[in-house]
Amino acid sequence: MRFPLDHHMNIKSRLSPIIPGLSISIVIGFAAGFLSEHYGAPAMLFALLLGMSLNFIADDQRTIPGIAFSGRTLLRIGVALLGFRIVLGDILALGARPIFLLFLAVLTTLLFGFLIARLAGLSKHFGALSGGAVGICGASAALAIAAILPKSEKQERETAFAVVGVTALSTMAMIIYPLISAAMEFSDVQAGVFIGATVHDVAQVVGAGYSISDEAGDMATLFKLIRVALLLPVVIILSLLFRGDAEVGAERPPLLPGFLTAFVIITLVNSFIEIPAAVTDTMSNVSRQCLITAIAAIGLKTDMKSFLELGRMPVIILVAETIWLAAFVLVCLLLLS
Repeated sequence: MRFPLDHHMNIKSRLSPIIPGLSISIVIGFAAGFLSEHYGAPAMLFALLLGMSLNFIADDQRTIPGIAFSGRTLLRIGVALLGFRIVLGDILALGARPIFLLFLAVLTTLLFGFLIARLAGLSKHFGALSGGAVGICGASAALAIAAILPKSEKQERETAFAVVGVTALSTMAMIIYPLISAAMEFSDVQAGVFIGATVHDVAQVVGAGYSISDEAGDMATLFKLIRVALLLPVVIILSLLFRGDAEVGAERPPLLPGFLTAFVIITLVNSFIEIPAAVTDTMSNVSRQCLITAIAAIGLKTDMKSFLELGRMPVIILVAETIWLAAFVLVCLLLLS
């Protein structure tokens, strides 16, 4: 017979090893949020850079379990809770053509990422990371895709690089794309579609869209959410494609990882049951904080020297994918106008 005290001690013994590393990752995450609020740059970028600057902490045996927990388990929780940001009814109300346009934009960006990565001599995993980050939803997509890739030090460096690169490009796009929309003499609706279909991160989409007008901002946000919704099928497909890439003897991941199942269930519940806004907002904030903490942990495990060893080719790939996506959407808008 198990007594409550025994059960309590068992839980404590399991939690104790992860507390030091987890606490450090959380503190870095909150510090990143503070800096983001005061300086305007993305919190995920701050979290990654702060983590990388404190890389020596990851060498301490006491912090390793908690940092690993933050970079893996909290990452998956954060991705699952992204479902609270998606309402299928709002997406379906736009009709088939815009959804098909975004589907093609994401698909071609992913394929372009695979192709250019292989031509550059880089792994197909980096092609998936970079193409997904650019095509879908920036750092969040990179983290979601990283969660289903075979684990290795190189993969963690590539993930960190993808987050830094796509965040920097997203910030530049927030400034440049409204100017492109004005130069093309787009209507507010067209400008919103262009920004929502091309800018990488949600925050920068909102910033760029509403800098033009409320109508452009609303349209940009809606189109961005369609791209976020495409994260689920993309990650499932990539999970199946990369399932056999694990090292010999390693346990294969399930066909549909648990966090993706949770993502589907949460999205469906949020779409068909009216959940109070306070709940969805809270869960979205929890998701964001989990992802920020996870990227802080990834930063802690990333050595700056090994990070720089990736070279300039990944930068060229991210820029090329960004240009591809913007050009594809611009051509489609011009053909449909």
